Amino acid sequence: MPKAARPTTSRKILSPEHAARWVKNFQKSGKSVVMTNGCFDLVHSGHVSYLDEARQLGDALVIALNSDASIKRLKGSQRPLLPLKERAEVIASLECVDVVTWFTADTPEKLIKKIQPGVLVKGGDWTVDKIVGSDFVQSYGGDVKSLKYRIGSTTSTSKIIAKAQSKL
Repeated sequence: MPKAARPTTSRKILSPEHAARWVKNFQKSGKSVVMTNGCFDLVHSGHVSYLDEARQLGDALVIALNSDASIKRLKGSQRPLLPLKERAEVIASLECVDVVTWFTADTPEKLIKKIQPGVLVKGGDWTVDKIVGSDFVQSYGGDVKSLKYRIGSTTSTSKIIAKAQSKL
């Protein structure tokens, strides 16, 4: 039987409602929250550098993960490779991450409206005008950023899966 997540890791994983409360309390002290979202189905070096860079934009980093059903609808029946619980544990184990939560819809729009981050970020494959929630975050003075996209064979989970399948 696998061991449970480390206590510090499991404390970072919060329901959407608890994550929104955590953010509100954190922001009361004048601190800035950065938020991003994604599947993070197979964490690779591109993800790690992207999350490190995102964390530098504020005082805390909140990651919203797509639910398993959401990933299946977006990526197909063979995904996710790892279930939400495991993906949350992996992401929560990263030092740069303060809170991990999830959403069940195809986009995180409702969750972004609950959390109201000071900064909303996505990877460079997203332009600011295409980032879900950008209009809302900008409406209250928040910042929306598209971080630089790292080009390479290990910057895409889909590419890693294709490479692995070609070697079978």
